[in-house]
Amino acid sequence: MSLVRLRRDEAGTGSGTRAGLVAKLVLMGLVNALGLYGVLAAWQAGSWGIVAAALVLLVAADAVYFSRRALPGKYILPGLVFLLVFQIFVVVYTGYVAFTNYGDGHNSTKEQAVEALLAQNERRVEGSPSSPLTVVASDDGELGFAVVDDAGQVEVGAADEPLEAVEGATVTDGRATEVPGWTVLDRAEVLERQQEVTDLRVPVSDDAAAGSVRTQDARTGYVFEPVLVYDESADTMTDTTTGVVYTPNDDGQFEAADGETLPVGWRVTVGFENFTTAFGDPRYSGPFAKILVWTFAFSLLSVVTTFLLGMFLAMVFNEPRLRGRKVYRTLMILPYAMPGFLAALLWAGMLNTSFGFVNQVLLGGAEVPWLTDPWLARLSVLGVNLWLGFPYMFLVCTGALQSLPGDVYEAARIDGASGWRTWRSITMPLLLVATAPLLISSFAFNFNNVALIKMLTDGGPRFDDASVPLGHTDILISMVYNVSGLDGTAARDYGLASALSIVIFVVVGIVSAVAFRQTRKLEEMV
Repeated sequence: MSLVRLRRDEAGTGSGTRAGLVAKLVLMGLVNALGLYGVLAAWQAGSWGIVAAALVLLVAADAVYFSRRALPGKYILPGLVFLLVFQIFVVVYTGYVAFTNYGDGHNSTKEQAVEALLAQNERRVEGSPSSPLTVVASDDGELGFAVVDDAGQVEVGAADEPLEAVEGATVTDGRATEVPGWTVLDRAEVLERQQEVTDLRVPVSDDAAAGSVRTQDARTGYVFEPVLVYDESADTMTDTTTGVVYTPNDDGQFEAADGETLPVGWRVTVGFENFTTAFGDPRYSGPFAKILVWTFAFSLLSVVTTFLLGMFLAMVFNEPRLRGRKVYRTLMILPYAMPGFLAALLWAGMLNTSFGFVNQVLLGGAEVPWLTDPWLARLSVLGVNLWLGFPYMFLVCTGALQSLPGDVYEAARIDGASGWRTWRSITMPLLLVATAPLLISSFAFNFNNVALIKMLTDGGPRFDDASVPLGHTDILISMVYNVSGLDGTAARDYGLASALSIVIFVVVGIVSAVAFRQTRKLEEMV
């Protein structure tokens, strides 16, 4: 019987091994497929660094998961990959952008900037007629134009194919309705690819100087000719109407002899220029100093107030003689259960000067400018953040209090220690040892708590003497958001925003390192 059971166990183990092997092959196949897709996408975009990194990670994954000796790597590799992709890469790329002029007017490479300048600086050929136009597509989906000339002949072309006459095309009401070798797009299809249609330029002939056909309504075509001409050998851009020659400068733009620049530029390395702007340009240095001080004050006060209130409530509801503790604890964590951005929006409405619940109901119709006065706005931000943050500290302190050793308190009672002495010498030190890392993380979170600021005050009220969209309740991360121009209130300047992000990273890193060092000292004291 034992021999039969052993053979059955061996058979079961073998089938389990085969099933595990099949599952591993399927999963690794999916990983390799996704990885190769990412490699090809990065290859087409010209991101050679991403291509190299993706290939290295794919080879490492296959080597680790198909090797019997790399058992620790099977557990470490996923976390390491996520660390590299979502942390280290982000920091390195942000650092790279901080030393460039990446932003409005400098979004692309030089080759792309040249193409954009040539495409954007065109004029309609004087005296050129308008032609009935039909949008068509080739078998591979490439768009083209079919135009009908004055003689009724249909000519078809695409971006890389000049207009050529075609035989066998059908013309109805002066417009091409069927074109051999092409598919005529209906109105819905044209609307789906509207941007491609308006961006398309079909050369009139092999001579680029003859111009190209464009359309804005997908029904009528006009011949346009370029105003700017690029000389690749001399690396210059010439305006054909004025004869002005533009040459590249160090700021990533084509510049004329009189200092005039063309509007579209390209990314170049500018060194520490963004950091110099952040700390030396009055437009940013003045608001930056005020916002930096407020950010530290907001983060520290938020941590202190939420911790003290949460600890107080935790100690109150940790009393065994208190009836209904579970109900009270549930009520205490309700603010924490509500999404933070939604709660901030609700408070913004409740604190409205004219019709907010606080003024109209609680204060009997008063018009207190909670969100429009600089100091009251800061107080409101701290108050709302206290309401949102104390439940987290309440939960943390409740867990820490319940884990404190009872024999220490027993020894204190035997020694005759008072309640205040017990709290000061036992409860508080042990509580700080357990919660100090969480207090540090709470400081880092509030240092970057952009959701509360944007939803409650949007950084307002604005500075009276600032030429940039910054205000009294902005913190550094909301300043970065405003400077980046993502909200549409200012020109996009990703280089300057990245430089400020590096400053935030360094500040939070230094504060966290010092705080953790003090935490170790606290553990040694206890």
